[in-house]
Amino acid sequence: QVQLVESGGGLVQPGGSLRLSCAASGRTLSSAAMGWFRQAPGKERGFVAAIRWSVGKTYYAASVKGRFTISRDNAKNTVYLQMNSLKPEDTAVYYCAALTHYSVYLRDPTSYNYWGQGTQVTVSS
Repeated sequence: QVQLVESGGGLVQPGGSLRLSCAASGRTLSSAAMGWFRQAPGKERGFVAAIRWSVGKTYYAASVKGRFTISRDNAKNTVYLQMNSLKPEDTAVYYCAALTHYSVYLRDPTSYNYWGQGTQVTVSS
């Protein structure tokens, strides 16, 4: 079992920044990946970013590339999502997810077997 606890969401003005954190506990993630997804009202849950835990290789959705950065702290079993230059269209509930087996399909939410509870990010003036 893996437990994921997200934090760091909130209200921010357009152009501002936020950093989301996701602390993982339980089963080791040394051969896995973690991802961030988001879901706006009336829309499907969509891929934001992912990172392979052991090698640190990162993947981004085109809509956030260059503005968002995913990173991890192995010692703390924590993954971060630094979000800069935020836009109103970034408003959504952001979910952290963990993948405890190797998969090439990191952009597919159905690949992940553990999910956090979600944290709201609102970008508005």
